[in-house]
Amino acid sequence: MSRSAHPAGPRHGDVLPEGHYQAPPADLNALDPKVWSRTVARNAEGVATVAGIDVKALAAEFGTPAYVMDEEDFRTRARAWRDAFGADADVYYAGKAFLSKAVVRWLHEEGLNLDVCSVGELVVALAAGMPAERIALHGNNKSVDELEHAVKAGVGHVVVDSYEEIERLAAIAARHGVRQPVLIRVTVGVEAHTHEFIATAHEDQKFGLSLTGGAAAEAVRRVLAHPTSLELRGIHSHIGSQIFDMAGFEVAARRVVGLLARIRDEHGVQLPEIDLGGGLGIAYTSDDDPREPAEIAAALADIVRRECRAAELDVPRLSVEPGRAIVGPTAFTLYEVGTVKPLEGLRTYVSVDGGMSDNIRTALYDAEYSVALVSRTSDAEPMLARVVGKHCESGDIVVRDAFLPADLVPGDLLAVPATGAYCRSMASNYNHALKPPVVAVKDGAARVIVRRETEEDLLRLDIG
Repeated sequence: MSRSAHPAGPRHGDVLPEGHYQAPPADLNALDPKVWSRTVARNAEGVATVAGIDVKALAAEFGTPAYVMDEEDFRTRARAWRDAFGADADVYYAGKAFLSKAVVRWLHEEGLNLDVCSVGELVVALAAGMPAERIALHGNNKSVDELEHAVKAGVGHVVVDSYEEIERLAAIAARHGVRQPVLIRVTVGVEAHTHEFIATAHEDQKFGLSLTGGAAAEAVRRVLAHPTSLELRGIHSHIGSQIFDMAGFEVAARRVVGLLARIRDEHGVQLPEIDLGGGLGIAYTSDDDPREPAEIAAALADIVRRECRAAELDVPRLSVEPGRAIVGPTAFTLYEVGTVKPLEGLRTYVSVDGGMSDNIRTALYDAEYSVALVSRTSDAEPMLARVVGKHCESGDIVVRDAFLPADLVPGDLLAVPATGAYCRSMASNYNHALKPPVVAVKDGAARVIVRRETEEDLLRLDIG
């Protein structure tokens, strides 16, 4: 196939149309280990490989687009979180990031717990063998059906989020003769430095019960008013997602421990648990600088101990909820280039065979990603490109600004790393696109853990 260079579009060192200077990487063929999973490399022919399997072979067997997940990388990251927090804390994987039966089995085998936020996630978790007592149920508007499922299954925690839910859950637990353990989700008033749509602890949003407004304290009173059907185990706080700065967690911990002290003073009860949520960031680009689990664990434990010492409280058991931080870096999305369209003086648009149906995050959050040519290497000069999908939306952008080799042509394979979290979970059938498969790779073998949707799947749901 001819690989003639496309001459149009800004080249290295150009000022982007939006006015932001961007320089190309020193080596377009390099795969930054900060961004890619641990087993990704290039072979002698320049083709990217994962767990020893080259991407051209994966594309030939499983088609594109496809999510390719590095199982050993997932397990290694899960173990790192478990080991960092140790036996005196609990690590709950946030299933909303990505959940499948295979992932649940990996979590179980690696000793992690699981949080779910819907009946669907709960059903998958139970079907894959996760013990119910190691599951926590989240959600700001849990239905009676969801609460019924959780109580009957015997989940370890329900994280309550409203007065209505407290009464609803108390009635369900009483009917089943169960004393259901609960945490109360509180909003601590922390403005996390992240996108507005994924900041969750400031006052003006849907999650939790306000500390400053007194709603959290009132929720404590209401839970304690049901001593035979509800067991108040602790307080839950989650300040947002894709966070790199620990300062917000320090403020949140201080305010949560302050609430524990007020509960002790008002009710004579020392609650044994606090959950500081998740939200720690990962590297989507080489500019991101995420923290290691051991560093995060040491910092959070130190914050909680210090605040409890100041409040003269026993140190409660700590829980955290990494999701993206475990699964995000473990996968990349493999695409085939279909169209290369130079726009003179602007950039080159590179269209791939997926888009916002398999990764809505760029359109939704203005998320940034990296991208690389993975079916070969190239010595061509870099061209400023925008990687876009095939959907009928101008906002159907996969990678907003990236440098790719100027000899890129249809049929080349591109891969976007760090797509393990929220991409498959938020995938849609927009334009009746078929959701891609999830292919797990380990030790030179590949297997489908979530199959590609088919035309028959679409027609089966449409009853006419």
